Amino acid sequence: MDFTPTEEQTAAQGLAARIFGDLATHERLAAAGTGTDAELWKALCAAGLPGAVEETGLLGLVLLLEEQGRTTAQVPFAASCVYGVLAVARHGTDEQRARLLPGLRDGGHVATGAFPAHAGVRAEERPGGAGRLTGVVPVVPWLRDATHVLVPDARRALWLVRTDGPGVRRDPVETTAPWAAGRLCLDGAPGERLGGAGGPSGAYDGPSDTYADVLATARTAFAALQTGVCAGSLARAVGHTTTREQFGRPLSTNQGVLLRAADAHMDTEAIRVTVYEAAWRRDEGLDAAPHALTAAWWAGEAGTRVVHAGQHLHGGVGADVDHPVHRHFLWGRQLAAYLGSGAQLLEELGELLTKEGQV
Repeated sequence: MDFTPTEEQTAAQGLAARIFGDLATHERLAAAGTGTDAELWKALCAAGLPGAVEETGLLGLVLLLEEQGRTTAQVPFAASCVYGVLAVARHGTDEQRARLLPGLRDGGHVATGAFPAHAGVRAEERPGGAGRLTGVVPVVPWLRDATHVLVPDARRALWLVRTDGPGVRRDPVETTAPWAAGRLCLDGAPGERLGGAGGPSGAYDGPSDTYADVLATARTAFAALQTGVCAGSLARAVGHTTTREQFGRPLSTNQGVLLRAADAHMDTEAIRVTVYEAAWRRDEGLDAAPHALTAAWWAGEAGTRVVHAGQHLHGGVGADVDHPVHRHFLWGRQLAAYLGSGAQLLEELGELLTKEGQV
């Protein structure tokens, strides 16, 4: 394994860091409320960053999402790249790639995904890869901004649904973090099969399964966001404790503060290395599903510890909901909830490893 970023990945990360640093300020985030920062999203698309992930791969996207997480920037970057750019580029037909990718690259289209699969979503297949979908998905991140949503049905076949189409309703849902989320209600909504009429059936057939690949990619990407959220929270805590004095000396000189910060640093690095491994394996064409589950577990369990530590190390200031560190706390909790409970992820990992051991 070699996680050393390429020249292109490093350049893209540096550009993303500058854009997020310049535009995702505390004042702008406070003004954005629960919605997307349209100006920031436009700047990212104008810089070509959503389209760049086709060349830099999932590991390149991971580096970009770390920068977003550091600033908790309110843009649908992870969702549109995972459920749109990477999913269509890897699993779409030639016609779907030609039609959809240009808009996904330049921000004209915004994609999200109703993942994981919900048993209540039913698809009635029609000739030519078309279908009619019916069912409800309680919470879909960035749904209020999306033009397309990738929906797995009960059999885990994947369907692209236009959010402005007939039979589609989006009800706003407020989540812990400001993710412009919504409740997706489908009533005979038209959809097109990702991969066309000859696409995968949706039945699990190992690492090559389309649904499993998109789910593993999403878990890796959102865990990468958590890496950045934790790094940003810890950086704020370090800045606060090294400048805030108590009894004539900085808070950071207290052993308890040092140990808490050190534990948070180690947790953050554990998330980072598991994310990098999952992304690298996906880019190399190797089975990444167990590694994505491992990264998701670390992101949920360790990520929660880190953002709690970041808030606690700010003392009474951390209880102020208007303080920037509180936003990291909310994002960390939301990402942990989206990735799933630790027990659930470990159970799925155990079943996957058992299944692989029987092959």
